[in-house]
Amino acid sequence: MNISSIVVQTLPKYLDEVVQNLKDCKACEYHIHDELGRIIVTIEGKNVEEELENLRVIENIPHVISADMQMAYSEEELNEHMEVLENSDVVPSMLNDETIKAEDIVYNGDLKKKNVQGFAKHFDKIGK
Repeated sequence: MNISSIVVQTLPKYLDEVVQNLKDCKACEYHIHDELGRIIVTIEGKNVEEELENLRVIENIPHVISADMQMAYSEEELNEHMEVLENSDVVPSMLNDETIKAEDIVYNGDLKKKNVQGFAKHFDKIGK
C-alpha cells in the first residue's frame, strides 16, 4: 500500500469548484485548503503506478494548475528497511568494547542521514 500527500494549486476564484470536484472524485481524499488556492489531498494505491493514475485524474480536473506529490509512504519500502534493521547489528562493536576510551571515539554525524547498516560496518572496520 502506498499513500502520498498532494498539494493541488488553483486560482482563488475557482477554489470552491475545484474543492468540490476533489471531494466528489474517487481518486483522492480531500483534507484542507487555504484562501490562496492551495489544497491538500491524499492518494492511495497498491503500487506507484496506481498512485500515478490517481494523480493524473487530479491533474485533469478543470482549473487545477498543478498537483504535486509532497510526501509519500510505501509500506513495501518500509518493510524492506525494517528487515535490514532487524537483521543487522546496528550498534558498532567498538561501542561495546570496554578497552576503548570514550575520547578515542570519533563522531561522524547524524545517524538519520546515514545507511545504518553501512555505518555500523564502517565503525567496526576502522575501530573509531
